[in-house]
Amino acid sequence: MEQFLQHYGYWAVLLGTAVEGETILILAGFAAHRGYLDLPLVILAAFAGSLTGDQFFFYLGRRHAGALIRHRPAWSAKLERARGLMERHRTPLILGFRFLYGLRTVMPFAIGVSRIPVASFVLLNTAGALVWAAAVGGGGYLFGNALELLLGNLKRYEPALFGLIAVGGAGAWVWGVYMQRRRRQGK
Repeated sequence: MEQFLQHYGYWAVLLGTAVEGETILILAGFAAHRGYLDLPLVILAAFAGSLTGDQFFFYLGRRHAGALIRHRPAWSAKLERARGLMERHRTPLILGFRFLYGLRTVMPFAIGVSRIPVASFVLLNTAGALVWAAAVGGGGYLFGNALELLLGNLKRYEPALFGLIAVGGAGAWVWGVYMQRRRRQGK
């Protein structure tokens, strides 16, 4: 596991955070606590991945929203909700949307459709991505500290802990999808 993390860990963080990435970033923060990765490099990879992914979805919204919405009409309702939020809370929303589960890809797209100047989005998005990467990556690191205080030497528990974090993240994702479907069905 150590060699895998050292060879592919930062790439996994970079690619995983380009789309969603909370679970992979918590795992990477925990791996940094365990000494397999370097926390500043984890945060840097997460920042770069998050920023790149958000800028990509912003660009899609800015340049290709009409065509994408024609192919995915279900996106219209989400886009309208996002537009309403943008009108009321533009700056805090751009700074913090990545902390709101389920809005990570739709918000940059919706912001791209809005009239916000590109430079404003880039500046606020850069600040938000940096804070998110440091907070979530640092949270994974601190989670490792807390577990070590609670359990003592974590070496023998590592595979199970990595698995539990991954399963917990997957479970949160499944729960979010389930709740979205229930809301759509009006239940």
